[in-house]
Amino acid sequence: MAEPDLTMTEAEREEFLADVHVGILAIARKDKGPLALPIWYQYEDGAVIIGIGGNSLKAKLIRAAGRATMTVQTETPPYKYVSVEGPVELLQEQRDDFVMASRYLGPEFGRWYADTNPSTSDTVIAKLTPERWITCDYGKGMG
Repeated sequence: MAEPDLTMTEAEREEFLADVHVGILAIARKDKGPLALPIWYQYEDGAVIIGIGGNSLKAKLIRAAGRATMTVQTETPPYKYVSVEGPVELLQEQRDDFVMASRYLGPEFGRWYADTNPSTSDTVIAKLTPERWITCDYGKGMG
């Protein structure tokens, strides 16, 4: 019997990334393993958008590496995940921190977070443009 194809279609992948999940961003470092940290993100127009501190270690590593990988997964079975890899650039444009905070925390707590979080003052946008995808939906094997 053939193994089921657990790969997500493009439409399934797009829908999955549009949902609210915490991502893990991995960026190469010299003489160490990659830095891998949880992040909030938005998926817009085929790109992963991440707000980060302009002077943060993440920003410094992105400037040096020019590439990154983000993995997003569900926390409950049947598990699903998407891993995306590609070039990443830092944009100096300002975005309303409330939009991202509300996506993850809801409107009331999101407003409080955006208004009181001092780390948002030097925020830049990291834009990850997907070149390679790895996807899996274990629910497809439960037929």
